[in-house]
Amino acid sequence: MKTKFVAYLCLTMGLTMGTLQAQNTLKATTIDRYYTYVKQFLIAGAEAMPADKFDFRLTPAQFSFGQWINHSTERNYLDCSILKGEPNPMPKAKTDMITGKADVVKNLKDSFAYCDATFANLDDAKILSSPQLTASFLHTVVHNNEIYGNIVGYLRVSGIVPPSTELMNKMMNAQKQKK
Repeated sequence: MKTKFVAYLCLTMGLTMGTLQAQNTLKATTIDRYYTYVKQFLIAGAEAMPADKFDFRLTPAQFSFGQWINHSTERNYLDCSILKGEPNPMPKAKTDMITGKADVVKNLKDSFAYCDATFANLDDAKILSSPQLTASFLHTVVHNNEIYGNIVGYLRVSGIVPPSTELMNKMMNAQKQKK
């Protein structure tokens, strides 16, 4: 597992460095193309799921829907506290205690606000100043996309169109109306 992570990190760093030599836009591109969307999709997905489904599991061995959302919250705080250079204000022991739709959604939003404030004080040089900072920055996007991929199944089984699908449908309908 550790070897996979190191290989992934080296590949990511190599690709990032090549891109940055051409243009210094790691932060802007990552946030604009990937982070902003997954943040919106996770929040919208959490808001769309009925409160009584937050304990729902696709199988007994999987996280419940609410646990997936709490996992995003926990990782956001962990990664962004590393980027901020301060102790994690919301460790896993605290996020594991969050229950009920209103509190879970509120804490998810708060975790993204914490990351937004952290990102506002970063630039590419800071992000690339250490492998740990680079990994933490990219992990906020990669891991949240993995979590979103998981909750899509929970939403679909619950009869809810995932926010990303809803956005694509709106975009396709807008294109049809232009023709």
